[in-house]
Amino acid sequence: MSWKSILQRQQEWSRDDSTLFRLSVDEATELYENAPLHELTFAANLRRQQIFPDGVVTYLVDRNINYTNVCTINCQFCSFYRPPGHDETYTQSYEEISQRVTELEEIGGSRILMQGGVNPSLEFEWYESLINHLVKNHPTIDLDCFSPIEIEGIAEVANLSIREVLTRLCNAGMSGLPGGGAEMLVDEIRNDISPKKGSPDNWLNVMQTAQSLGMTTSATNVFGFGETLRNRVQHMDRIRELQDSSLLNYDNGFTSFIAWPVQLESNTFGKRNRGQNKYVLGAGPTEYIRHIAISRLFFDNIDNIQASWPTMGLGVAQMALLAGANDAGSTMMEENVVSASGTTKLSASEIELQNTIIRAGFIPSKRDSKYNHLPTIIDESSDREYPSPIPSQVS
Repeated sequence: MSWKSILQRQQEWSRDDSTLFRLSVDEATELYENAPLHELTFAANLRRQQIFPDGVVTYLVDRNINYTNVCTINCQFCSFYRPPGHDETYTQSYEEISQRVTELEEIGGSRILMQGGVNPSLEFEWYESLINHLVKNHPTIDLDCFSPIEIEGIAEVANLSIREVLTRLCNAGMSGLPGGGAEMLVDEIRNDISPKKGSPDNWLNVMQTAQSLGMTTSATNVFGFGETLRNRVQHMDRIRELQDSSLLNYDNGFTSFIAWPVQLESNTFGKRNRGQNKYVLGAGPTEYIRHIAISRLFFDNIDNIQASWPTMGLGVAQMALLAGANDAGSTMMEENVVSASGTTKLSASEIELQNTIIRAGFIPSKRDSKYNHLPTIIDESSDREYPSPIPSQVS
């Protein structure tokens, strides 16, 4: 089927009949490869309007905490990690982590996203006690902590099952599991860029276990490793399959899909492919916008598609809101992992995110990690700085 026929059929989509219009991997690949960008983004924006007709775009006030940079996985695209014994390794104390959470509370934040490396020197009790400490001292903050590969590492050191680790952390007060470490859920790509990280099935198994326990989870995607466009769609398909299963069996699944291009400036993968980075690897703004549009049309079972400003900048993230995304991400306050590979903007204020949303013609709404809307105070004074009227995307 041609891209034009596929998009025409997608215009008949409705929430009640979404499964009848589900894109196959072949159809989504055809759109990715051949559909003109303006046609593709128009269809994706229409889909977003059907799901979110009120013109609201959400954002989160949170903080990233990278509690340790010790890691044994050695992903080629990671510039953040340091192997055990390196002079630049660190592991933050409970007090240091708690101070960072206090700073988040002072600006009205609601969530920390805490990830680090696979650190074999930390016993399971260290993690369990940390969660207990944070819950006791910061009871209003949602704790989304430790990516699937970290959970696997913790389980291996502690000689526990994945379910035992997640159950005990959940009982201690951990509310969610970040989606980090998915990258590309395609065997041949994953084996090349991070062979020690385990198969795609490992990542999916940890997430499914977390979902079965009622935890908050998100799905991520890093692309631009030289994979095919079909590989990118295959990654989305693995996530969509798990979402179908988890919603059916646990009434709980991924809250959102978050994608960004790999950063290649200062890591082994970038150096290995020097000279090709700008032409074959990575992804520029146009390709990123295309990826967002495809994900909006492909995921009929994940409502929230996030725009990634840390890698693409606020301007491109703003354009992503017109290509199917409905969430502007988070303030972050602090970011050390992606920035180590070449990004320069490490945080955004709440006012910056609000302005980004407003200037795209949408209504900003603060949310929590479960995408519940929170009371939102909009700073109206900044509108005076703009020379033109604010457009409206509300239909």
